[in-house]
Amino acid sequence: MPLDLPTLFVVSICVTALLGLFLVMLWLQDRSVRALGWWALAYLIGGFSVALWLLQPAVIGPWSQDLASAMLFLCCGMIWNGARMFHGRAMLGLAMAGGAIIWLAVTRNPDVAGSEQVRIVLSSIIIAIYVSLTAIELKRERRAERSTHRHAVLLAALHGVVFLSPIMVQYAFPRAAQGFGEGVFALFALLTLLYVVGTAFIVVVMAKEQSLTLHRTAALTDALTGLFNRRGFFEHAQKLLDSRLRKDKPVSVLMFDLDHFKSINDRFGHDTGDDALRLFASTITTTMRSEDILGRLGGEEFVAILPAGLDDAIGIAQRVRLAFELAGRNIAGRQINATVSVGATLSPGRDCTIPQLLSRADRALYRAKSGGRNCVVADSDIGEPQLPHVEGPPLHCNESASRHAVESGIAPASA
Repeated sequence: MPLDLPTLFVVSICVTALLGLFLVMLWLQDRSVRALGWWALAYLIGGFSVALWLLQPAVIGPWSQDLASAMLFLCCGMIWNGARMFHGRAMLGLAMAGGAIIWLAVTRNPDVAGSEQVRIVLSSIIIAIYVSLTAIELKRERRAERSTHRHAVLLAALHGVVFLSPIMVQYAFPRAAQGFGEGVFALFALLTLLYVVGTAFIVVVMAKEQSLTLHRTAALTDALTGLFNRRGFFEHAQKLLDSRLRKDKPVSVLMFDLDHFKSINDRFGHDTGDDALRLFASTITTTMRSEDILGRLGGEEFVAILPAGLDDAIGIAQRVRLAFELAGRNIAGRQINATVSVGATLSPGRDCTIPQLLSRADRALYRAKSGGRNCVVADSDIGEPQLPHVEGPPLHCNESASRHAVESGIAPASA
């Protein structure tokens, strides 16, 4: 059955515009994915530019096709910047419009404007650059759970190929453009119609996945400190524990508790207390390793699980303790002299669980708090029942910590 070329192009333009409006509506409903708005605008500009390209110079003017081509290049630039925005990177406005600006500047030159070969080469270079940049931006996302990643990279290439096709066919096959190959243009119109529907679906899926990721991250993150909350810590810690136990490798857990935190709140106010919590979260984030999983269990209690042995964990805990002792001397312009106590434990075997490890670390933390504070205590009694145990001197403790707290006014003399 013969395909009516004008009808197919009109339908393609209308569908592209409607999909652009659809993406605009989705963006208005959930503005957390800003890239969705840019992609929507790119669709609208792309549909308008194809409509402008189809109009004969006699209707608009001899400059209409150059302008339409420039708008297509701008569309590709917006798609690239949308991909940058999708991954939280800054927009590059001049680079986004650079292809269109270069095209209009070159085609205004009479010596170049009449050369079809120059126009073909220039068009190919501009599109190739934008396609490559878009593919690079989309490839930055390597998380395995993002199932549309490969499709997104393919989408970047299709944007260049499909939107460039009318220009390439017109310049590379001038007789086809004059009616010799109406079947080629009809096929292009049909593919464009299918393409814009398919790509809009991929864009929507990508945006929805990112929106769900943002909401899920918010549900697993402590709003005050930016660390994992209890739910987020347990979820990620269990994955690390399972992975390490399968390989018969050790896992250590550290529990942190800010010393005399209630006294800090009472003496300096809750705002200063919040500042102390944020400062400690920043301290452990910058002091500990990227593979360590950190969380805030609640109040002034923090926890970390480390893919390391107990000796390494104790060394890291000592680093954190000393760093916070230095950073906590002055908080929010006040002399606070805040310190932290740490309990450490090691996974006993393949059958251990996160609650068991936390219980052991909490027992060690109890000894640290009872034995002087501002110290690191390791729970070496792994095989004993999970009950508070304070007999014997705490390990790695600063015995002058209690006296320091009393003298600085943080704790009462009876502490």
